[in-house]
Amino acid sequence: MSQSIGLQVQGLRVSFDGFVAVADTSFSVQPGESFGIVGESGSGKSTVLRAICGLARRESGTVELLGPGPQPLPGSKPFRRLVQMVFQDPYGSLHPRHTVDRLLAEPLAIHGMGDEQQRIERALDEVGLGAGFRFRYPHQLSGGQRQRIAIARALILEPQILLLDEPTSALDASVQAEVLNLLETLRARRGLSFIMVSHDLAVVTHLCERLMVMQRGQTVEMLASADLAASRVAQPYTRQLMQASTGFQRHGATP
Repeated sequence: MSQSIGLQVQGLRVSFDGFVAVADTSFSVQPGESFGIVGESGSGKSTVLRAICGLARRESGTVELLGPGPQPLPGSKPFRRLVQMVFQDPYGSLHPRHTVDRLLAEPLAIHGMGDEQQRIERALDEVGLGAGFRFRYPHQLSGGQRQRIAIARALILEPQILLLDEPTSALDASVQAEVLNLLETLRARRGLSFIMVSHDLAVVTHLCERLMVMQRGQTVEMLASADLAASRVAQPYTRQLMQASTGFQRHGATP
């Protein structure tokens, strides 16, 4: 297992045509930590992830990897290999006319990584599918299987940080629990650092150790998941989120 790395964001600001989506946001994720970002729709939480991985342009602020020795700069090819993203909609993020084999082979080709067949089979085994899924198309898979393929595609480059944008919100509750448990197992096995965006406080409490609450592009509160589970929150907005989050479990039980 590679040594874990973390990430630090300082003064992040993202605007779209004059609208400030993220305003001067700062936080850090320690190596091997699972960090959550929660808030209502439009709060800017997904934009934070997109800015980290380069899908949204940073107006100002810095993104820096934390680890031993010099770390690659954001936007560089080595950075993109270390920081991978799993999107909310597993069907929309997979090319409908590409087989699973081609979907997994493409990032390997881009980054010049050899042992293609061995890496693909290992990635599929790691997400609980197996080599029998290599030549299927996305439409031949269930929602949970598609999301496992999306996770395998992110993991196949052997990243150290996963950005998870509502990775289970499009799945049924039983499948959601399976994918969350898979992610938790993979993090422990690989020593990964997670940054997970969700509107579901129960999911974040289950998977993450700390979290940031966002509203209208700004940070409202930083707190430990244990404090959220015990209702030890300081801001009224966080309490409103707790009341609005259907299925929230105060003692952090597995969803």
